[in-house]
Amino acid sequence: MAPLLHEVDTPTKEATFGMACFWAPDCLFGATPGVIRTKVGYTGGSKGTPSYHNLSDHTEAIHIEYDPKEIDYSTLLKLFWENHNPSARMKLQYTSMIWYHDNEQKELAESTLKEQENKHKLPIVTKIAPASTFYDAEDYHQKYRLQGHPWLCEAIGMKSGAKLKNSHLAARLNGYVIGCGGVNQFNAEVGKLGLDEKTADYVRKLVIKNEGNGLTC
Repeated sequence: MAPLLHEVDTPTKEATFGMACFWAPDCLFGATPGVIRTKVGYTGGSKGTPSYHNLSDHTEAIHIEYDPKEIDYSTLLKLFWENHNPSARMKLQYTSMIWYHDNEQKELAESTLKEQENKHKLPIVTKIAPASTFYDAEDYHQKYRLQGHPWLCEAIGMKSGAKLKNSHLAARLNGYVIGCGGVNQFNAEVGKLGLDEKTADYVRKLVIKNEGNGLTC
């Protein structure tokens, strides 16, 4: 059996999005092939060291590290647009945002924004801005859905939020436990994840139960 796949040693690029509550996109992108790591946090504001109960002018965000050989930024943008409401007017904490990390990302973000504006009857409120300091959210927010399964966290040696932020396996399972990715994808890659039979069966049952139920926060 392969070792637990917590670390993936491959060059990555970054992507950062605001899609309202950050628990849902953490699941979505965590189970997306080509995504290596995810973490949730706060960014976009001027105040240092924001917290969940003292955000000031920051926004909840998902930070993604992805393998550009396996998935491109355009695909991540497609998932961004398709999995939240870019027309919803919400308070700053939950604003729809794209923070770009280079000029290519900026151009792609602006191009897709124009496409969305042509598709939607309601005005798009999504803002595009350069990436700035990303402040990690509190440990209890990291891989929130996975942490709802204490036995599973213990089985993979991931009891703390600090470790959950950096684990590839935790990112995958955080999506799978709510059905993201689907059972066929899980079965195709489970051998690489290093799960024993009991743990794999536990996760598989959750994928089957929740597949197609959509994202929730």
